[in-house]
Amino acid sequence: MSDITITGLTKRFDDVTAVDDIDLEVENGEFLVLVGPSGCGKSTTLRMIAGLEDITSGDLHIGDRRVNDLEPKERSIAMVFQNYALYPHMTGAENMKFGMKSVSDYTSAEIDERVREAAEILDIEELLGRRPSELSGGERQRVAIGRAIVREPDVFLLDEPLSNLDAKLRVQMRAELLQLHRELDATTLYVTHDQTEAMTLGDRVAVLNDGEIEQVDPPQLLYDYPATRFVAEFIGSPAMNILPVELVSDDTDVSVRHEQFELPLPNADSFTAQPKSAFFGIRPEDISLARNVPGDVPTFEAEVTVTEPLGESLLIHCQVGDDEIHVKAAARSSIDPGDRLELGVDEERLHVFDGTGEAIYHSSPRGHASSDAVPTQPEP
Repeated sequence: MSDITITGLTKRFDDVTAVDDIDLEVENGEFLVLVGPSGCGKSTTLRMIAGLEDITSGDLHIGDRRVNDLEPKERSIAMVFQNYALYPHMTGAENMKFGMKSVSDYTSAEIDERVREAAEILDIEELLGRRPSELSGGERQRVAIGRAIVREPDVFLLDEPLSNLDAKLRVQMRAELLQLHRELDATTLYVTHDQTEAMTLGDRVAVLNDGEIEQVDPPQLLYDYPATRFVAEFIGSPAMNILPVELVSDDTDVSVRHEQFELPLPNADSFTAQPKSAFFGIRPEDISLARNVPGDVPTFEAEVTVTEPLGESLLIHCQVGDDEIHVKAAARSSIDPGDRLELGVDEERLHVFDGTGEAIYHSSPRGHASSDAVPTQPEP
C-alpha cells in the first residue's frame, strides 16, 4: 500500500483547463471518493494518476516516488473501468490474469493461485470458465475487480464502476466494495458522479467543480458543514434550500431577512463575515410544521404547490414569496397542494453563504453535537 500526494496538479486540453491546480492527499489504506458533476475533472484526475493522461503541470507522488513521467505499468496501480474493459473472447480467469507476466515476475502457477484467491474473495469461482457474454453486468464487474486484485497493487483506482448496473445491484455492490476494502485494507481512489455512492463508500470525500476541489472531508462533515454553496446543493437529496436574504445585525444579534420572514441566527459570533446581501441555507429535513417546534422558535408561512410521496417520507414543494423551498414531511401526512403551512426551522442546522458561494456561517459550529430538540420532519 502507498499514499498518494497531489500538488498543483493541472491538465489542459488546448484552451480548456480540465483540472486546475488541485492539491490532494490520500492516506495509506484510505478509501477516498472523488465526486462531482459530469465534466468537473474527476475522471481526468484519475487518469493522470494512472498514467493514461499526461500531466500539464504539478507533481504526483505514489508513496515516496514521483511518478509524473513513469509508464502506467511502473506505477503499481490497478484500475477498474466503467465499461469493465473485458476481452470478449477470453474466459473470466484469462481476463483476470491477462498481462500479469508483463508487469511481474510471477510464474504461471503463482498467477493461477492469485486468480483462485481473488475469485474466492469475490465469490466468483464458478464464473472463471465463462466468457463475458455469458455473465451479467454485476458478474462482469466482479471479474474486472478481480483482475485488479490479482496484481496486488499499491493503489486501486475505480472510475464509476457501478454506473452501468441497475439500482438494486448498485446497492449490493456498494456493500461488497466496502467489505472488500476492509479485507484488503488498500489505498483506494474512487470516482463517481453519484453523491449517494460518495457518502456511503468514502472515508473522506473530495467534491470537484469546474476542475477545482471545493471541499475534502468525511461524508457527515460535508453534509453538516458544507464549505460552499455548491457543496451544500450537490451533497444531499433533495438539495439544500437556498434563499436570498439580507443580514440584519445589532451589537450582539444577527438575523436573516427574507421578503416573507425574519429569523434570528444563534451563535452569531461564528460569522466569518457579514455582507449585507447573502444566501440562507436550510435542508428540507430541518424544516418542520410550527406545532412541532418549541414556542420560542420563529415561524413563517408557505403555500404548498406540489407533493411527492417518496414512501418513507413526503416531499413538499412550497412557495415562500417568489422562492420555492422543499420540506420533508412524515410519510402519509395529510398535506395537499393549495394548503398553507406554518413552518419552523431547526435552529442548530442553519447556514449562510456570501455572494461568491463561500460559507460564512453555520449555526452549529464544527465539533458541536447538536441536540434533538426540533423534529426533523413535520408530523401529519
